[in-house]
Amino acid sequence: VQLQASGGGLVQAGGSLRLSCAASGRTFTSVGKGWFRQAPGKEREFVAGITPSSDYSYYADSVKGRFTISRDNAKNTVNLQMNSLKPEDTAVYYCAAGPRGDYSDYVRYRYWGQGTQVTVSS
Repeated sequence: VQLQASGGGLVQAGGSLRLSCAASGRTFTSVGKGWFRQAPGKEREFVAGITPSSDYSYYADSVKGRFTISRDNAKNTVNLQMNSLKPEDTAVYYCAAGPRGDYSDYVRYRYWGQGTQVTVSS
């Protein structure tokens, strides 16, 4: 089972990036998915989560109104559209799948991708 995140890069403040996470080895159509991030010297923090049928999505207060999580179960992918990026969004972004309970708690996720670096310059 593998989750492969992509789409990170360097962008100026106010710009946009779209992260994508592709799953292989099994399908994740019946489990929730999420995105987390970790900046240097900080703990991993929740960014966004989405239920299996996309009927509910959850966001950290710091990204509400700027980030949008979506998923394509036919392609076994989950995406994170990031707009109006700020320097404080700089971090390694991780996709995850299979939460049990609270989508914002990283310890509840069973599967993790390797991370993709997002750097926002001021």
